[in-house]
Amino acid sequence: MNPLYRNDKPGAYPASWYAATADLSQKRPPLDGDIRADVAIVGAGYTGLSTALHAAQRGLDVVVIDAHRVGFGASGRNGGQVGTGWNQWQDWLQKRVSPQVARTLWDLTVEAKALTRDLAAIHAPDAMYKPGVLHGVWSDSEAHDWRDYADWLRTNYDYDTEYLDAEAFQAICPSKGYRGGVLDWDAGHIHPLRYALGLARGAEAAGARIFELTEATSVETGRLITNLGIVTADHIVLAGNGYMPDLMPDVSSRVMPINSFIAATEPLGDRANEVLTKDIAVADDRFVVNYFRLSEDRRLLFGGRESYTLGFPTDIMTALRARMEKLFPTLKGVQIDYHWGGTLGITMTRLPFISTVKPGVIAAAGFSGHGVAITGLAGKVIAEAIAGEAARFELLSKLPTGKFPGGKHARLPLLTLGMTWYSLRDRLGI
Repeated sequence: MNPLYRNDKPGAYPASWYAATADLSQKRPPLDGDIRADVAIVGAGYTGLSTALHAAQRGLDVVVIDAHRVGFGASGRNGGQVGTGWNQWQDWLQKRVSPQVARTLWDLTVEAKALTRDLAAIHAPDAMYKPGVLHGVWSDSEAHDWRDYADWLRTNYDYDTEYLDAEAFQAICPSKGYRGGVLDWDAGHIHPLRYALGLARGAEAAGARIFELTEATSVETGRLITNLGIVTADHIVLAGNGYMPDLMPDVSSRVMPINSFIAATEPLGDRANEVLTKDIAVADDRFVVNYFRLSEDRRLLFGGRESYTLGFPTDIMTALRARMEKLFPTLKGVQIDYHWGGTLGITMTRLPFISTVKPGVIAAAGFSGHGVAITGLAGKVIAEAIAGEAARFELLSKLPTGKFPGGKHARLPLLTLGMTWYSLRDRLGI
C-alpha cells in the first residue's frame, strides 16, 4: 500500500495534542496544471521547507508539493527533541570516515541546533523552543559508557555535557529504573508542528509556492510528475522521508519506514513533578527508545513503542501505556487525552542518506529519529548545493548508509526479525 495513505486520510492531521494546539486554518491549494520552477521539492516537512526557505532567500523560484498538508508527516508528529549529534557516537563515526571529516560532521550538528533555534525565533516563536535534553541509561555499565563518552567529547571536541549519577538523575526525573545519564543544555525541545507551520510561512514570505494535496507519482531529470500536473524544474529534491512513495529505487533500498507512537496525558498539575522537576526532554538508551517531556500545559508527552509493520497496530495504547506506567508507576490509570502514531525513515547505520540520486535530483531521508535539527541544516546545505556551493553537501553525502540486505523487498521482514530480538533484550534487561 502507498505509504502516504496506509495510516492516514488525505489531508487530515492526526488527532494529536500538537494538532489540537496549532493553528491549522491556513489551507493551501493543490497544484492546478503544469508549471515551471527552478527548484521542485517533494514533501512539506522540515527538510523540504528548509530547502524551500533557503533556496527562495537566494532568489530561486521554488515550488513545494505535499500529498497531504504542511507538517503532516513526522515533522508534525515527533517528540520535539532537538538533539545533539548523529544517531551514532562520534568515535564510531570517526573509524568509518576520518577524524577530520568526523569532526566537521559533528560541527554541522552543532550548527544545526543553532539554526533550529534561530529559525524558530524568527518564524515560529509560538513553537516555544526550550533548552535541555537528558539521556538516561538503565545499567551501571551503560552509565560508565556514557560518562566515558561525555569525557571523550569534552577532550576531543571541547563539548560540555553534565554527567548525572542515579541520585542526581532521579532528582530531575524521579523514575527509579535509571542508573544515571548525561544532561545536554545545548540540546532542547520544541512544539514540532508549530515549528513546521512557521517554516512554511517563512518560505512563502521568501517567495516559495506550496501546494498541498498534491501527490508526486514519478520523477525524471527536469520533471516532477504529480497527479495534478507536471512541475518542470532544473533541480528536484525528494524530501518525503518515511512517507516517500517508491519514486527512486536507490532511496527505497536505503531508507525504510518505521512507526513510532506518542500519548499525551491529561494535564498533571503538581503531579508533573513526579515525572520531571525541570522543563527538559528525556530519551533513554533502550534499543526501542522511550522519549518524553512535559507540554506547556503540564501534560506528559510520552513516546516509544515502535512498530515495524507497514500499518499501525489496531491497539496502540495498551503497550504504550504499559511502557509509560513502568517508568512512572504513580501515573498508573492516568487519563490519556490524545494518542497518535507517525512514520519516520531509518537507514542501516541510522545516519541520513543525503545524495544526488539522478542528474538534477537530490534525496534527503533516513534521519533515524535525529531529524528535528539535522533536517533544517540539510535543507540549507541542499539549497547551497543548488546555488553552486556544493562543498558541505558533498561532505554530508559521505555519511555511510548502505543498502538494506535484500533491498526494498526483503528489508522489512529482516528488520522486523532483528528488532524483535532487540525488543526482547530490552524486556529481559540484557
